[in-house]
Amino acid sequence: MTVMVDIRSVHKSFGSLEVLKGIDLAVGAGQVTVILGPSGSGKSTLLRTINHLEKVDRGAISVDGALIGYRRAGNRLHELPEREVLRQRTRIGFVFQNFHLFPHLTALENVVEAPVSVLKRSRKDAALAGRGLLERVGLADKADVYPRQLSGGQQQRVAIARALALEPKLLLFDEPTSALDPELVGEVLDVIKELARQGTTMIVVTHEIGFAREVADTVVFMDAGRIVEQGPPGEVLDAPRHERTRAFLSKVL
Repeated sequence: MTVMVDIRSVHKSFGSLEVLKGIDLAVGAGQVTVILGPSGSGKSTLLRTINHLEKVDRGAISVDGALIGYRRAGNRLHELPEREVLRQRTRIGFVFQNFHLFPHLTALENVVEAPVSVLKRSRKDAALAGRGLLERVGLADKADVYPRQLSGGQQQRVAIARALALEPKLLLFDEPTSALDPELVGEVLDVIKELARQGTTMIVVTHEIGFAREVADTVVFMDAGRIVEQGPPGEVLDAPRHERTRAFLSKVL
């Protein structure tokens, strides 16, 4: 397995609250890892450390062989300047729970903004690619529509297209369907499933057990800042070894 994401002994506290208690996780290139767990287990914080939206207190995270947020000098880690961190983030797409679209920009303008401002692409080329991405997420006819005129599911699909616009090596999804009405969940999950079929490396924090069963290569169950168990979906979801996993699944299945 070619490792795309390598998380080693990651610790993170907010004040006296220890949120991540020594996380070790490897994600293979082209694989889908789904992280499950109760609220407050550290899932979203872990996701945010992968692209350095949250700094780790101890440990290290590498994506595609590059240390994220730091450079190593001997046995010491030195934090990178903000511009270097921003450059690293262009390789890691992040789809948030609440879309985070620019309300004053159309769907196409939302997708085009980062390639133009970050990658310095011409607006014409970025718009051409952006229309292709909107088509890919089933929204070719919504290019000139503003976010307020779109359903939640459509807004989230624009957010996915925007994340893809920077051609990232890795996509992170933080509960991408939890802010949606139930009837809109499927349209977003279908887009993520198609990305999985195309070999996109993804880490998805979600409560959608059916999605995890269908799409994940690895299911990770977290509780109280630790990984309790991980493995193929057939093992973790159907024959969990740990009592805490069994208790969680009995409530959500």
